[in-house]
Amino acid sequence: MPDAPAAGDGPRRDTRGIVDASGLLSRVRFRRHAAAAPLHPYVEHYWLIDWDLPEPYATHVVPHPSVNIVFQRYATEALETAFGEVAGVGLSLFTQKLEGRGRVCGVQFRPGGFRPFAPDRPLSDLTGHRLPLDDVFPHTVKQAAEAVTAVLSPADEHARVAALDAFLLNLAPTRDPQADLAATLVDRIRGDRSIRRVDAFAREEGMSVRALQRLFSAYVGVGPKWIILRYRIHEALERAESERDVDWADLAATLGYADQAHLVRDFTTTVGVPPTAYAPH
Repeated sequence: MPDAPAAGDGPRRDTRGIVDASGLLSRVRFRRHAAAAPLHPYVEHYWLIDWDLPEPYATHVVPHPSVNIVFQRYATEALETAFGEVAGVGLSLFTQKLEGRGRVCGVQFRPGGFRPFAPDRPLSDLTGHRLPLDDVFPHTVKQAAEAVTAVLSPADEHARVAALDAFLLNLAPTRDPQADLAATLVDRIRGDRSIRRVDAFAREEGMSVRALQRLFSAYVGVGPKWIILRYRIHEALERAESERDVDWADLAATLGYADQAHLVRDFTTTVGVPPTAYAPH
């Protein structure tokens, strides 16, 4: 797996994948933190959210091709609960209603980075599912329960980060060359707009299309075609979030679409509204 960015670079600061990012960030405290150095090959970043809302708010996210471990605590007039779960790659728009007071501490793994923590489980088994920690790590039931308290209880967010580090390090992941390869290939797709066709990409990497698909299914959880499309939509969504007058025809060409209509179709299917109607400002 390629080395993660240097610690001094810190976690990424973009809002890719968050629908109406400005609306969310005006209502919650959202931060990202780097994991401990031994976890950099596996973990993209930690993400922490705290809120205390007078009115409910629904947040929407276009998921990344990443598995997340999520520790959550909610407190409303009717319910107070705390739990941890493993969230496989989400295939559709994820919506979460936030109300009352709450806290979420999440681990976003690098694509391919979760497999070393569950080496006997193809990542496609988790895709589209959210499972309790002890379903995925049955040998650590006690530690998982303790981690929920250790991660969610501290007022100091650095203590929460330390608890996340401790939980993951206790799982003792081992580097896997196939996971490394999957991560490298997904990073290439994320950073190279010229990668538009799976067959051409596989050929450039000296692989058959079938071998590439099998690798991504087992180590990422979704196929290369899905990832190419998802990163296109992430970029289109961020442009819609940050610019008032997006040239959609030009953006469609930049992202490798045959025409604007194809971008509009994919954006609408994924986000729920056409790009011209998406106006979070």
